[in-house]
Amino acid sequence: MTKNPWRTISQKHIYENPWIKVIENQVINPSGGAGIYGVVHFKHLAVGIIPLDEHYNTWIVGQYRYTLNAYSWEIPEGGGKLDVAPLESAKRELLEETGIRAEKWTKLLETHTSNSVTDELGITFIAQNLSFGEAMPDDTEDLKVRKLPFAELVEMVMRGEITDGFAMSSILKAKILMDRGEI
Repeated sequence: MTKNPWRTISQKHIYENPWIKVIENQVINPSGGAGIYGVVHFKHLAVGIIPLDEHYNTWIVGQYRYTLNAYSWEIPEGGGKLDVAPLESAKRELLEETGIRAEKWTKLLETHTSNSVTDELGITFIAQNLSFGEAMPDDTEDLKVRKLPFAELVEMVMRGEITDGFAMSSILKAKILMDRGEI
């Protein structure tokens, strides 16, 4: 650990909604100069899931992302309340987005999704021993669910077809662990 070289002079609440809060900080930066630093605080934990069947097939979801003005293929992911265990939120998201339940859950990854502007923490799980039902997406989601071999999912990352950083880091870590025989 190193000493924090930043000094906060004041904070100003800029914007808030049910999902985020934006704070503008007046700061003294590491070189001693005055400046501002904006922080987006997330009110929920990001949870992601890589479901794997016994043949190493997986399921991804596609949806149009308003912020990007583009379609995006991703692992099943969403938000979990901070006072709810991350695994419970992951189970809910997987069922909601894909209709899949899992008997075996393994924590895969903890990541800060974009630590230069946000404090958002993301946690990903591997879900195995799967059973299948009907998806129940939120009314704000228009999702397409796709089954594919996990190896093809890795290739989608490598070809730039998956650009969601949370999904990419989770997929690539899972690939390394699979190559080591740990999954």
